[in-house]
Amino acid sequence: MGVVKVEHLPVLPYGRQSIDEDDIAAVVAQLRGDWLTQGPAVAEFEAALSKATGARYAVAVSSGTAALHLACLAAGVRAGDVGITSTVTFVASANAIRYAGGRPSLVDVDAATGLVSIPALEACVSGLAAAGKPPKVVIPVDLTGGVADLPAVKELADRVGAMVIEDAAHSLGASYAHAGKRYRAACAVHSAMAILSFHPVKHITTGEGGAITTNDERLYRRLLDLRTHGITKDATRLTRNDGPWYYEQQELGFNYRITDLQCALGTSQLRKLDGFVSRRRELAARYDRAFGALNQHVVPLATREGVESSYHLYVLTLRPRSGESLDQLATRRRELFLALRKENIASQVHYIPVHRQPDFIRSGFADGEFPAAERYYSGCISLPLFPKMAEADVDRVVDAVRRAVAG
Repeated sequence: MGVVKVEHLPVLPYGRQSIDEDDIAAVVAQLRGDWLTQGPAVAEFEAALSKATGARYAVAVSSGTAALHLACLAAGVRAGDVGITSTVTFVASANAIRYAGGRPSLVDVDAATGLVSIPALEACVSGLAAAGKPPKVVIPVDLTGGVADLPAVKELADRVGAMVIEDAAHSLGASYAHAGKRYRAACAVHSAMAILSFHPVKHITTGEGGAITTNDERLYRRLLDLRTHGITKDATRLTRNDGPWYYEQQELGFNYRITDLQCALGTSQLRKLDGFVSRRRELAARYDRAFGALNQHVVPLATREGVESSYHLYVLTLRPRSGESLDQLATRRRELFLALRKENIASQVHYIPVHRQPDFIRSGFADGEFPAAERYYSGCISLPLFPKMAEADVDRVVDAVRRAVAG
């Protein structure tokens, strides 16, 4: 393998925000205005999110994790309830069920896409129902910008009266086809609610922030209450009214509010969403073409049929060698990760399966329960992908991968 001098090369992160002067001006204008929080910029951002996703309602909150938590509460998850999610996800997807008092049940994935396996989900739903403990919620995860098979998930959930919460933290701007129609990620047509994340590496950013979308007015009203301590000022719901200042806490809620500063940034960012997604697709296509010549060594993560990915991440998987164990595959992935780091390329791994986390092992999960997730995890690596990347940056990454895997 040749030696590449990298002292002069900048570090390429696996993802980063794209902020321009319009974004800065939007935040500065908000700072010069009357509202820093709980003002009109929040409603403006929520309206823009509804338009971008096609959902009737959007509730902006302080993080994607807060969005998951509130969605589980609004779905009625309580102590003793069970919720299902994929084991290949960030831990928040499972933790939100626990925050609400429930118990997460994990399911395996399709190793080619990283998305929830519908046969595995069906077995889990049926098994829980047969045991007299049908799930309260099912949380399919849209991984890397692809979209889970939401119609199939909804069909399974409907059989047992479970509510579907689409974890669309990775898929803003993506779409999927069903029955001759195309639907946007987080439109909440094949789910009761969907959640979004606006962390800096996502498609748009508010710094930290998230949102829940829904088409159900009852859920929408409840989410608004839960976001702000369970408090309402709605005169039609008050048990008494001492005057114009009066409010009531009618259930235990949280301070999961987002600020007007964040929403001003978010609204400005949303205006550029189509351009961001288009650029991500261009860069992903360049990766795909280049790695086609290395297909005996590596395989890009597959996109489910009918899905137009928004490519939050570009995941490459190492092709297993004949007779190679998963431990050996994982060792090669580690070597690739370190080789890229030596060339100032900051890759990442998405994700360590939830069932491998010590906190979940103590809850009874163990290696071997999720073979496809183990195969996926052992060979996956996320390569740099963000809108401000140049074609030369992609070529630099491809060349580094080629040197590492092909010699």
